[in-house]
Amino acid sequence: MVYSIDKTKKESAYMQLYKQLRDDIVGGVYKYGSKLPSKRLVATETGVSVITVEHAYGLLCDEGYAESRQRSGYYVIYSSDVCFPVSEKQENVRQNNYHNVDTEFPFSVYCKTVRKVLSDYGDDVFIKSPNNGCRELRQAIASYLARSRGIKVEAGQIVIGSGAEYLYSIIIQTLGRSRGVAVEDPCYEKIKKVYIANGVNCEMLKMGVDGIKSVELERARSTVLHVTPFNSFPSGITAGASKRSEYVRWARERNGYIIEDDFDSEFTVSMKAEDTLFSLAPERTVYMNTFSKTIAPSVRIGYMVLPVELLEQYEKTVGFYSCTVPVLEQFVLAELIENGGFERHINRVRRKRRNNRG
Repeated sequence: MVYSIDKTKKESAYMQLYKQLRDDIVGGVYKYGSKLPSKRLVATETGVSVITVEHAYGLLCDEGYAESRQRSGYYVIYSSDVCFPVSEKQENVRQNNYHNVDTEFPFSVYCKTVRKVLSDYGDDVFIKSPNNGCRELRQAIASYLARSRGIKVEAGQIVIGSGAEYLYSIIIQTLGRSRGVAVEDPCYEKIKKVYIANGVNCEMLKMGVDGIKSVELERARSTVLHVTPFNSFPSGITAGASKRSEYVRWARERNGYIIEDDFDSEFTVSMKAEDTLFSLAPERTVYMNTFSKTIAPSVRIGYMVLPVELLEQYEKTVGFYSCTVPVLEQFVLAELIENGGFERHINRVRRKRRNNRG
């Protein structure tokens, strides 16, 4: 065990330690079922406090790499094979019941931003939007994803649309209807309805305690997998690290694609945002999210991030479609992201949820 903390880095000590431990777990240094070094031992070696190590181990547990066993320590539950019985602790399905927490975006902040945009842009808000969305918003989203989700992409990979349902349709037209789409069962009902309405064969794969069951993935004949890894609706299940690894392997073995519907992930109670499938397999994943939950349901703005390899196909098949989001709303959202108002709101809600959880 050789871990070190670089105090010259801006990144926190617990995050540096978390990443080193995570990489060792994924790399097989610590096998499935093995015990991780004690908090005190890691603290002594790295020169940090036990609390710092505890934060790092807490993140590993939140993301499904490890679990804490009372009076015993921390044990690895990550496996790239995912062919093992789940532990007793994992049998408790992770559900996020947050309806008592106020997630409403501050109306005064939104109004102030609208006034600023109208003052700054003037009649430019009447100009037609580029088909894939205004550059200002796509660039703001690219910067936001890089600093908050670890997703590093160019603005040209981002497409803006009016909500999730519209983007589902655009994605399937880009990938091709003949592929078939495998979907979580149960799932957000509109996902299935949109695909069927687009003439796509839709396979329903039953969920287990940690995501889609392995046997269901094996039997699927589709080559596109639509998943909501964080807080899937209506089950509330969050896929752990092992299951996310299995999804990626599934797509690569079939030369297929994953549609990662990252709805509600910003409001995780973890100290860091959940790792995305896109960050694990950017060449095989179409990442998508909306602002309906983080700002308001009436803000019909969503976006998707395409793999570089799909950009030409997108342009050829649906690139001629006009953007369905008004320019004014795009400029307002870009300003909210750029001036920090959006992320301050996200952080407020996350703190409330952590306090609410107790």
